[in-house]
Amino acid sequence: MSRNRSRTEAVVGRFDWLSVSFVLGGLLLCYYLVPLLSLVLSQPPGTVVRRLGSPTVRSAAATSLTTSLLSTALATVFGLGLAYWLARTEGLLQTVLTSLVVLPLVLPPVVSGMLLLTVVGRGTLLGQLAAANGLRLTGSLVGVVLAQTFVASPFVVITAKAAFESVDRSLEDAARTLGQDRLATFRRVTLPLAWPGILAGITLAFARAIGEFGATIMLAFYPRTLPVQIWVSFQSLGVENAFTVAVILVGVAVATLVVLNALGTNPLE
Repeated sequence: MSRNRSRTEAVVGRFDWLSVSFVLGGLLLCYYLVPLLSLVLSQPPGTVVRRLGSPTVRSAAATSLTTSLLSTALATVFGLGLAYWLARTEGLLQTVLTSLVVLPLVLPPVVSGMLLLTVVGRGTLLGQLAAANGLRLTGSLVGVVLAQTFVASPFVVITAKAAFESVDRSLEDAARTLGQDRLATFRRVTLPLAWPGILAGITLAFARAIGEFGATIMLAFYPRTLPVQIWVSFQSLGVENAFTVAVILVGVAVATLVVLNALGTNPLE
């Protein structure tokens, strides 16, 4: 029996589990890549260029790019402080607040839009006050930004929180003992060390914002973003026209992500 066990262990030992994991990972990458290539190759370049010249598509692309950058900026400005506080706090309150931050990630986007309508809709107190002062919170660029910020900002907070937690606190303590105040320590020590993780969160937030559909269509059918325009094209003109706008959305998203990463390589130098 011991001899059979030894043979079994020898066979298992010769089996390269790491190679198997690499193969499985490669298959997952193909699962990401093949549909993307299929979408791009399904549309002749001339058709995409023609559709890009359409005023409707150009307006939707401009709206998506503008609002996604604004919502990502808001998520970063408001989210970094919250992420740092959560990273340096322990206990029940931290657990509850972290769960609250994660909530928009697990809610269906349409439900997120419904939740926002109960706060900023036209019939709400906040919506009426804003409208009385000439600011519409729904059916406007503001509505798009509100929807995108709600669904995308958790990526900044959660990813930045993990990045801040990875920074050795003894380095912050050393900076404080050398006379640096709290803000200077954060700016010169904590932020540079955590920046790669923060940039990852910002990039994910932008990608989520530019692809947002469900919450956006609940708060602002107009002005149309690219995801909304894809849905309208599918409903009115058929799947072929929707494919063309989808290719444009992919191109805009990829190009902007490349720029964001290039600009964020050494942001503090």
